[in-house]
Amino acid sequence: MFLAEVIGQVVATKKDDSMLGRKLLLVRPKLVDESDPSRFRDGVNTIVAVDTVGAGEGELVMFCQGSSARQAAGLKTIPVDAAVIAIVDSVDVLGKKVYGSS
Repeated sequence: MFLAEVIGQVVATKKDDSMLGRKLLLVRPKLVDESDPSRFRDGVNTIVAVDTVGAGEGELVMFCQGSSARQAAGLKTIPVDAAVIAIVDSVDVLGKKVYGSS
């Protein structure tokens, strides 16, 4: 599993029938900053992930990729490589709060 910030939404009106009704989010991975573990830094890539929890732009989420993504409810038989599986409430690193939802 990985942490990421939801930075947008992807709309695709023509897609595989198994994907109809699925919300697609654009997420940017968040990494603990090696030089200052009390904060995050952005990852270098962006990922399109199927939303399974109702996440929105600006939220910190957990996502998984590959065969793990298809283990989320209702995704076993559809062609997905990434799925948002949780909305994060807080993150503590080395005893310090790095993130807390408002």
